[in-house]
Amino acid sequence: MPEYKEGALSRGMDSPYLPFLGMVERSIRVSEKERFFVVAPSNETLLDYGPGQFFMVGLPGYGEAPISITSGPGERKIELCIRAVGNLTNAFHKLRKGDRIWLRGPFGRGFDLHALEGKDIVFVAGGIGIVPMRSLLKAVLDNPGRFGRLTLIYGAKTPEEMLFTEEMDGWRRRGLDVQATVDRSDALWKGHTGLVTALIPKIEMNHMNTTGVVIGPPVMYRFVILSLNARGLGAEDIFVSLERRMKCGVGKCGHCQINSLYVCQCGPVFRLSELKGMPEAF
Repeated sequence: MPEYKEGALSRGMDSPYLPFLGMVERSIRVSEKERFFVVAPSNETLLDYGPGQFFMVGLPGYGEAPISITSGPGERKIELCIRAVGNLTNAFHKLRKGDRIWLRGPFGRGFDLHALEGKDIVFVAGGIGIVPMRSLLKAVLDNPGRFGRLTLIYGAKTPEEMLFTEEMDGWRRRGLDVQATVDRSDALWKGHTGLVTALIPKIEMNHMNTTGVVIGPPVMYRFVILSLNARGLGAEDIFVSLERRMKCGVGKCGHCQINSLYVCQCGPVFRLSELKGMPEAF
């Protein structure tokens, strides 16, 4: 079972500012806005990551940005899924096999798998929250018998925006109950239509032994947490990832600061109880 990982900065890596080259081995458009990359790193220290951590990914002339890792721990390649939202990420979308990128990290505090061991887990992902969630799903599914009942509730705006749908049957065969929902369905959609919060009251849940994991857009957190609270989960039973605020990755720019916390260093993964008294976190 993979050990709990800490960020490059806290692990005493040679320098958190030192980038390493990565070679793009696959570049696939997976939706109108997202592109999936498989990257071969030039330095194996880049592979020492855990679910929930991130890399600073850069291109000369464009800059760099924090990007969630979507591959599972222990894999020999790095998988990223990047949404095109600006100059840098649009430049990423032009990369093809054989092109090079720069990587620093891994950074941040990811998910502590030992804290989840023996628990039933309800994963709630919204939009591109499924990208970092996929890394955690892989870590859990690769360790059968160490966790209890596993349920994924995944919501997207439309069927076309759902990611990793080709992998969901495989996840189901490995014991994950996948509940997918969209805000706006089409004639071909056979799943649920509505918000993820509509599915939470319907799933089987023993609140005495269940942990919730939530990753999604800011507007989702408050309502998902309220729904999980209604099922009996408290602040100690819920983990969230707050990666949206991060910028420099090493706690220097202050962009991700929430009171005394720097999301890029103290997080991006937090137990909800750690955020008590910090309503601005959401």
